[in-house]
Amino acid sequence: CKIILSSSIISGQSKRKKKSAKTCPPLGLESHKVEPDQLSASSMSQYHFAPQRARLNMQGSDDEDNIRGGAWCANSEDAIHWFEIDARRATEFTGVITQGRDSLNDNDYVTSYFLAFSNDSREWTTIHDGYADWLFFGNNDKDTPVMNQLAVPVVARYMRIIPQSWNGSLCMRLEVLGCPLPVNVLYRQNEVTPVDYLQFKHHSYSEMVDLMKSVNEECPNITTIYSLGRSSKGREIVAMIISGNPTEHEIGEPEIRFTAGLHGNEAVGREMILLLMQYLCKEYKDRNPRAQRLVEGIRIHLVPSLNPDGQEEAFEAGSELSSWTTGHFTNEGFDIFQNFPDLNSILWDAEDKGMVPKLTPNHHVPIPEHFEANSSIAVETRAIISWMKSYPFVLGANFQGGERIVAYPYDSLRLNKPAENEPRVTADESLFRWLAISYASTHLTMTHSHHGSCQGDTPGGGLGIVNRAKWKPVTGSMNDFSYLHTNCLELSIFLGCDKFPHQSELAYEWEKNREAMLIFMEQVHRGIRGIVKDQQGNPIANATISIEGINHDVTTAPTGDYWRLLNPGEYRVTARAEGFSSLTKLCVVGYESGATACSFNLAKSNWDRLPGHPDLAE
Repeated sequence: CKIILSSSIISGQSKRKKKSAKTCPPLGLESHKVEPDQLSASSMSQYHFAPQRARLNMQGSDDEDNIRGGAWCANSEDAIHWFEIDARRATEFTGVITQGRDSLNDNDYVTSYFLAFSNDSREWTTIHDGYADWLFFGNNDKDTPVMNQLAVPVVARYMRIIPQSWNGSLCMRLEVLGCPLPVNVLYRQNEVTPVDYLQFKHHSYSEMVDLMKSVNEECPNITTIYSLGRSSKGREIVAMIISGNPTEHEIGEPEIRFTAGLHGNEAVGREMILLLMQYLCKEYKDRNPRAQRLVEGIRIHLVPSLNPDGQEEAFEAGSELSSWTTGHFTNEGFDIFQNFPDLNSILWDAEDKGMVPKLTPNHHVPIPEHFEANSSIAVETRAIISWMKSYPFVLGANFQGGERIVAYPYDSLRLNKPAENEPRVTADESLFRWLAISYASTHLTMTHSHHGSCQGDTPGGGLGIVNRAKWKPVTGSMNDFSYLHTNCLELSIFLGCDKFPHQSELAYEWEKNREAMLIFMEQVHRGIRGIVKDQQGNPIANATISIEGINHDVTTAPTGDYWRLLNPGEYRVTARAEGFSSLTKLCVVGYESGATACSFNLAKSNWDRLPGHPDLAE
């Protein structure tokens, strides 16, 4: 039996179409919406290359201690090969996207294939042009996705890709485009009714800026727009502040940041931040009490695209044909997230010599002098560092993609001494875990451990959180830099397997993340806050706030106020400032919402302290 299509194939690589084809979104191999038991194959070369590894942009590992196949690979001894997808219901299939195997050493990809369809997985119908089975042309390399669209959709439940020729070994990754036909049920799982005032679409750089301007025009009293600096191609890195008094820091009000787009192809975070802007503006105007508390009690900084050049590169490729690395790096080739000065080594070396905190501070570790002349620091990174130092941020999160988990620092790996095979942890380990859990547990699917991790390499333990150093350690991360050089505790939130999903998924992504974003922002009020003044009532800037038992201090803002995130408990808190006598108080953090007030009035010291050594005067 044959399906005969005239002029039936439209190559995704050629944008010139003689007739408009129906286009459907991906069924969800890459996003893992398609479950593992929906994928099967004629054979596999070995367990690591099972059919479940055939998802588009699946990342592999050739490490002998931790092999993960970067594709489905067939047994070369078999004569007939096929890969099968069960859509579980009648579906209009409109196309296929194929990709080769992710591997550092091998160059494996399918160069041509047939397509067959079935309603029972026994009787198969192959696409035919009236004379012969239609041969689809596949990939020319292992990394670039290639789309073949059908001009006439095929309605079936099952699809088979039948490889005919390949380079190297027969290995492939893929995504299937299709529109499931309606079923007569009262309720469909995960169906979302979009909110009418929100824009569920992917935005180019210019569209993003226009949307931010429109939110600012709609809510001018609670929003302001500013720039962190420019990208290497000259695009502004645009930010929005949402607050009751957006243009200035109010004493006692904590500042928080959400950022996205460190990697330009990780589009979900960008769209979540743009949706959050619209949501807070609209809900505040409608007098939603929770939105009013957030806006009036926090100064919220939202930066949807830290790598606008990468954003444009990925946007131009589109959600379906954007590969794992399209737009990931800056125009100059830098991965911004791991492009920050390595302060961990400086602190850890000092700790190993017993110099912390008496001789070397446990906070605000200085940036090495050679940093300014370092040509391997991106212009975007320098702009972000300047921005991080310009505001008294307390809490931050950067949205990323390609996995579904919250990662907390340290991100860099150094084992404890003696060799305990455990990485060093921050002094705020339990607090970081709480912050991570507050997001992951509120997210609608992040703790669904039965799905497994996206790439098969995440030790999440079912909580949806992981210490980055135990997972994929990186040196010079934004999170470690933030912790060691500023007062801000920063985490990375990985929003899903598909970095750049079809825009039809954005409404459900918003449903999954909306409450988690709000809950995370509310955690900025967890702990203690206060003002450090002299006895004449003048604020003392850059005073140090120490917590007994936690070897990491924070400092006061230029206006003398500070915030110290803490889990519930009793704490001995000490305020120190050069030229003043230190003062210690007992401050109690309860389980109720709101930070505990813990302010200090310091008296002038009776004798001069030695510069840089406040402890010597005690």
